[in-house]
This record gives sequence, C-alpha cells and structure tokens, in this order.
Amino acid sequence: MNFDRKDLSNEELIDIYKSILLPRLIEEKMLLLLRQGKISKWFSGIGQEAIAVGATLALQQDEWVMPLHRNLGVFTSRKMPLSKLFRQWQGSKDGYSKGRERSFHFGSKAHHICGMISHLGPQLAIADGVALAYKLKKENKVSLAFTGDGGTSEGDFHEALNVAAVWGLPVIFIIENNGYGLSTPVNEQFRCESLADKAKGYGMEGVQIDGNNILTVLDTIKGVREYCINNQKPYLVECMTFRMRGHEEASGTKYVPKELFEVWEKKDPVKNYEQFLIHENVLSENSVNEIRGQIKQNIEEELKEGFAGNTIVPDSKEELEDVYAKRGKQNAERKTVISQRTTNNDIRFIDAIKEGLHQSMQLHDNLVLMGQDIAEYGGAFKITEGFVNDFGKERVRNTPLCESAIVGSALGLSLEGFKSMMEMQFADFVTVGFNQIINNLAKIHYRWGQNTDVVIRMPTGAGVGAGPFHSQSNEAWFAHTPGLKVVYPSTPEDAKGLLIAAINDPNPVMYFEHKALYRSISGQVPMEYYETEIGKARVAKEGEDISIITYGAGVHWAMKYAAENKNISIGILDLRTLLPLDYHAIKETVSRTGKILVLHEDTLIGGIGGEISAWINEHCFELLDAPVTRCASLDTPIPFNIELEKNFLANARLDDCIKKLLRY
Repeated sequence: MNFDRKDLSNEELIDIYKSILLPRLIEEKMLLLLRQGKISKWFSGIGQEAIAVGATLALQQDEWVMPLHRNLGVFTSRKMPLSKLFRQWQGSKDGYSKGRERSFHFGSKAHHICGMISHLGPQLAIADGVALAYKLKKENKVSLAFTGDGGTSEGDFHEALNVAAVWGLPVIFIIENNGYGLSTPVNEQFRCESLADKAKGYGMEGVQIDGNNILTVLDTIKGVREYCINNQKPYLVECMTFRMRGHEEASGTKYVPKELFEVWEKKDPVKNYEQFLIHENVLSENSVNEIRGQIKQNIEEELKEGFAGNTIVPDSKEELEDVYAKRGKQNAERKTVISQRTTNNDIRFIDAIKEGLHQSMQLHDNLVLMGQDIAEYGGAFKITEGFVNDFGKERVRNTPLCESAIVGSALGLSLEGFKSMMEMQFADFVTVGFNQIINNLAKIHYRWGQNTDVVIRMPTGAGVGAGPFHSQSNEAWFAHTPGLKVVYPSTPEDAKGLLIAAINDPNPVMYFEHKALYRSISGQVPMEYYETEIGKARVAKEGEDISIITYGAGVHWAMKYAAENKNISIGILDLRTLLPLDYHAIKETVSRTGKILVLHEDTLIGGIGGEISAWINEHCFELLDAPVTRCASLDTPIPFNIELEKNFLANARLDDCIKKLLRY
C-alpha cells in the first residue's frame, strides 16, 4: 500500500493515526463487552475505518454527515464524548437518544451528524436537502452521505443522485464497497464494471479509490469537496474495502471464502498506516505503543463513566411529550393574529389554499416549495401559478419524479433551519415516498430531538371520476403514525388557516385538500394572515336528534342532508384535524345528542371512523343512546365510471345509516 503524505506535517500525520486508531480500539473493546453480555448488538466496521475517518476529517466541522452503522469513525472524528457514546450503545437514559435508539441510529445537531434509519437509502436524500440549504444560503459547504454496495440497488440511491445532479447540489456520495450486502456478494447485486460508473448515468463525476488507504481517502475527499463547492455539482466516490467481521456479530462470516480474509488482512487500514509512519520515522515502535496505551486508558476511563449512567425509569408522560417538537415563541405569537381579522373575501376553496401559501412565502423567506410542475406550470391544479414570478425558482422548485428523494430533501432542509412544503401531485402518489414520511420525518424528533419543519400537501379524494390511482382517501395511513400531524379542512376559511398553521408548526404535517372542493366550495375568508389551530374541531351545525362527526367532503354531504331533511335536528362536528383528534369536542358532541354517526369518504375497514367509534365506546358509553354507527365508502378500490363511483362513496349510504340510527 502506497501512502502519499503530500504536504502533511508529522504532527498532522500523527493526528490522523490517532483518529483511525481510536475507532479500532473502541471496537475491539465493544466486541469484548458483547461477548460478556454487557451490550446487546454491534455492527463492526473493523477493516473499513479509513473511509469514515478520512472522509470526516476532510470536511469542515459544521458540514453535515449522514453515516451508516459501520461508520464509528465519523462519530469519533467529530469528537463526540466517548462516555456518552457508551451510554448510547447501552440504551442509557443519558445517551443521545434517551434509550430510544440502538447503536448508530441516532444523530446530533451539535456535531452535524444525521442519524440513520434501518432503511439505508433515505440518508442520501437528506444530504440533498442539506446541500440545497447551503446553496440557498450561498455558503461554501458540502454535505456527505454514506451508502454501501447493497444500498446502490435501492430506488433511493437513484432518486437522490438524480435530484442532486438536476439541482446542481454540492453533495458527496460515498459508496463503501466491502463486497457483500449482508451475505450477498457483489456479483449477485449488479452487473456494471464498477459502482463509480453509475455516476455517468446521472451526469456527474465519479471515481473509484482504495478505501483502506487513509491518506488516499482524505486527499480524495478534500479534492472532491473543493470540486463540489466550486462547480456546485455532486460527486460519487466508490471506496473499495472489506469488513473483517460479519454484517453484525450474530450473523457470522461463514459465507465469506477464507482466502478473502487472508487477502484483506494484508490491506488492514490501521496496521498499514502505522507501518508507514514507522518507516517514515514519524513514529517509533515505542511511540506507537505509548499512543495505543493512552487511547486504551482513555477508553477505559470513559467506559467507566459511561457505565455509571442513569438507569431508565419509564415515564409515559415524557415519552408522549417527546414525540412532537414544541413551537418557539415567535411562532406562538403568530397565533394571536387570528383575533385581529377585519376584512373578509368570498373566495373558492382552492384560492384560500393559494392565499395561505402565498402569504406564508411572503412572511417566511426560508420557506421552500417543491413539487412536480409547480413552477412555471403552476402545479397540476394551478395552486402555485404565478409563484415563480413572485419568489423565484430557487424557492419554487420543480422536482423530478422522485417523491422519496424530495421528502428526504425536505428533512435535510430542516436540519439547516429551512421550512419546506412538498406538493404530492396526487395523494395516491405518496406511496412511493411512504418510507421517508413514516420512518424518517415522523420518528426523528422522538429519536434524537431533531424537528422536521415540513408540510406535505395531499390533493385527495373522489368525486371527479379519476379512478383508483387518483382518488384514494389515504389519511388513515398517517393518522396511525405518532410524530405526524394530519389536517383535513372542509371550508375555505379553514383551508387557509390550517395551511398557515401547518407551515408554522415545527413538526411534519400531512395537509389533505379535497380535489372535489377546490372549485365547488366558496366561503368568507379573512384577507389577513391568520391560523386555524391544529387539533381543534369545529361545530359546523348544532342539533338535538343525532350528531354526525365527519371531515372534508363529508361535512358538505352532512350539511346538504340536513338542509334537505329539516324534520331531523342534526348536529355536525367538523374534525378538521385527524391527528391529534379533538377528544374534548367529540365528547361534547356525544353528550348533546347521545346518537353518533361517524361519516368519512375513506373505506370502512381501517378508516379513522373505527378509532373514533372505539374511543367513544370506551370513554362516553354512559352518554350513548344507541351504538355508534359508521358510514363509509365501500371496501373496494375506487372505480372510474361516475355511476360506480357514486355507489362507492359513503354518501350513497348516508340516508340509510341516519334512518337506522334514528330507529334506536
């Protein structure tokens, strides 16, 4: 192995040695503790340390890194206290995730490290978002994300690289090619000659290097970083390496030919660099032993402190409170604007959304809009028409067909203090971004305290004859996910107020907007900037005989039915927010009539009506005069034919359900 020190001083070479030796010695200790049963799991990076250490040392300390589970060198090179890392690995209360995450599934904003999730690909798109933030702020910085050879087969890899190339983002993508995706060898994973060749397909530069040579990695990433900043382009680096342990310790290494271990043992990144320093008279055998002794002693001291961490005593109140980020003072003050409304306009539902979004763009110069065709074209429903002229293409961004990457980019923007709104062209298309929403956006604050200032607009619902892939009601998928907020306005006034509130909220908000209401519903909307509080239902109509609890288009079905059947005194509660639900308003509604119909456009099985019905039965049973009744759409996909669609929708069964309820 040839090492080129270039203009590095002896002191710098020694510092690099200490940096690569530290994770190796920590790992050796962790493997011992694993055998002793003092930790539960470990993903070893022995044999791959040069990549994580070299790449991290090549960056500035305030440039974000998105590591994976074999990148201990990232954490140690960012000088994270070992005692706290040891607590993290034990699942201690005093770790970085309060015992809520394992091994390397955590991050630290102070150290500019974004914690991974088990689905490896999503890390890459987060790097896109961070790099976009740097680009918008005109900062000379890069973000860096790791993936493995196995991860290059994931759709997230394709999407992240494509978005970075199309948007000209200063991102460094590092592939750690260690020959195996768990036990699957690379010859069963891809057919290209080298993974670095994939860069060409995305219109970016790529290079394959010796990932076991710490100086090669350091020098390459330094040069690539300069290239990315100067050219505002991404770069792909394939680092050839080998892991000397199993995928994780329990998996073993029986699937790896023994001769491979013999070959790669000779390429050990720590031993070879150590011998280079001795050969160059930078270090002697004695100084090597001295450095090793000092590091081992420090590890033992930090380990002793780490093992003295507090034992977890579960606190349900604290657990629930940490699911969501709290609003800052500035955002809290904006809620008071709602009391200062003076002037109303009669506008359509769609115009109310547009107005709320436009006013938010005026107020928040750090708000970025992203979506397919939302710039010059104005979006599929023309909600953002004209925005690009008012705010420019940097803030109103057309995206490739890369839903997962754009959701990930939105999270990356949050890491650097930006707000973002992503428009799903249709709510149905959210399935291809589902992982990022459910496992990244929703969980990150609970995992390590990072807020996600993201709104995802979801044009939803049937009634327009668009068939099974453009008409689904999928809000229940997200109402089941702690960490998300789910809002669903039914009136123009709430459409504006809830959108503004969602943008001001530091948590990820799924904003459902019914397509059939866009141009069919109008109402009085204050011209001023205001919020409708998330989590508060609205009494749409008072009634004494029965109550209908509903939202979205269901509110208008219920209002129409009540107007046509004035002999029945029908109360209507518009939920407005599905997560969190306004249980106080629900209970008050039950107490008023004792007969409850839960109405929604979603299909019956698994719809949110089941949750509301169950809660009422558990908490309001003594107030009921009849069983809670649900009225929902058929448990089929949504048909295209208009007559079939009408039959599918819950509205077709509303009369029967109300009459059945009245008979009790």
